[in-house]
Amino acid sequence: MKLPKKTPWILCALLTLALGTLFLSGPPGVRVLQAASPTPAAPTVAPAPPASSSRGGDVFTGNPVAQIAKRSSPAVVNIDTETLVRQSMAPFPDDPFFRQFFGQELERFSRTVPMKGKGSGFLVSRDGYILTNNHVVEGADKITVTLLDGRHFPAKLVGRDPTFDLAVVKIQADKLPALPLGDSERVEVGEWVVAIGNPFGLENTVTVGVLSAKNRTIQAQNLNFQGFLQTDAAINPGNSGGPLLNLRGEVVGINTAIVPYAQGIGFAVPVNMAKQVMDDLIRHGEVKRGWMGVSVQSLTPAFAEAYGIPTAEGAVVGDVVPGSPADRAGLARGDVIVSLGGKTVKNSQDVVFAVRNFLAGDKVKLEFYRQKTKRSVEVVLGDLPGKGEKKAAKGSAPSAPERTSSRLGAAVSGVTPELRSRYKLPGSEGVVVLSVEGNSFAQMLGLRPGDLVLEANRRRIRGVPDWEAALGGKPKAVALLVWREGQTLFFSLKAE
Repeated sequence: MKLPKKTPWILCALLTLALGTLFLSGPPGVRVLQAASPTPAAPTVAPAPPASSSRGGDVFTGNPVAQIAKRSSPAVVNIDTETLVRQSMAPFPDDPFFRQFFGQELERFSRTVPMKGKGSGFLVSRDGYILTNNHVVEGADKITVTLLDGRHFPAKLVGRDPTFDLAVVKIQADKLPALPLGDSERVEVGEWVVAIGNPFGLENTVTVGVLSAKNRTIQAQNLNFQGFLQTDAAINPGNSGGPLLNLRGEVVGINTAIVPYAQGIGFAVPVNMAKQVMDDLIRHGEVKRGWMGVSVQSLTPAFAEAYGIPTAEGAVVGDVVPGSPADRAGLARGDVIVSLGGKTVKNSQDVVFAVRNFLAGDKVKLEFYRQKTKRSVEVVLGDLPGKGEKKAAKGSAPSAPERTSSRLGAAVSGVTPELRSRYKLPGSEGVVVLSVEGNSFAQMLGLRPGDLVLEANRRRIRGVPDWEAALGGKPKAVALLVWREGQTLFFSLKAE
């Protein structure tokens, strides 16, 4: 039989198809991947770290804040206070007319009512010692501590220190959670911090921020402290006394103050200072700190140039309390302390901390510059005097009115009886700042009406003529010794 002409082509096609099928099926037990429709390989994913790995503070693989809050919150407590105050029910209790006719009878229209307060604190020992702010418990007749688990305890005030706004209270309990205390000297600006407290009564609120600055000076009411930590972690009323923690869960500060007209500006007492205060309060019920009797400021380049100080670091003596250990040792305004107790002094805070490490009666070696001459004395520290013991220096009889001057953009006058009475000035020497021009050199210096300038560039100022003579000739730097509200301060600035 004769095959058609197309038969060889058909046979070739069938043979090729059979061989291809055999090839693709492969030998028994062997799987051949088809390249025409590949299955994409699953991406390699690293296993998620266990939750506990974030305890090491790795912000990339875990959330350290959540772990810090979980571990630390049980040791943060709510402090409720109650103070009994006398409240008048009379319609016009302070009106002189009613006082004149009814006198003490008005007391019959008054009653005692409780005034409640709220703040925060944290446990520092397993047997119930709690660290908080002085202003949280000051004047309280009743203190109640509430733990995270809901337990309530009456608390006893162990001691308080208004100077640094710290207090210690105690509850009767044991096996309590306690927070570890860190080292506030080692914490750095820009480091993450966590604040825990009870703002506005909202228990155990956690906020996060960074350490914005160190060694901030705060002057508010009775609080005048140099060395605060500044943070932008939200601190609100009720946070006072709560802990400021680093990412290791260690306390580096005690939340204390806020700037009410700003956002993100809060302040905390460094924990290193709190440790010293707390130890004294627990052992003695009061702070047994040494006292030298000076107020100090950090040395600035402008002051160093104006006073001829051959060093870039140190603490300037702004005021010396008459009869104090510093006064007896011969220290004077304008001296620059560079060493205290064998340790180098870089700024005013170094002096505060150094003196705080000594007790009353200790003899401390002190090195300082008086202009270009370096001197050394030994100061026997005394006891911190009671509140109000410091007295303003007595001046001579009021001087006659003097002419005014407007150097540096500040209008000044000699001390007159009217100015002395208005600003409660301590004496008749110096010049009084009457007004300060905007964007002037005086404004940049920080002068304000009511300031009494006692020295200008090392020259004693008795009146306007001394003021004009001291600032004549366009000096390269200006340094002024100024009396302000009971204390003396140095203001310094370099001229452009």
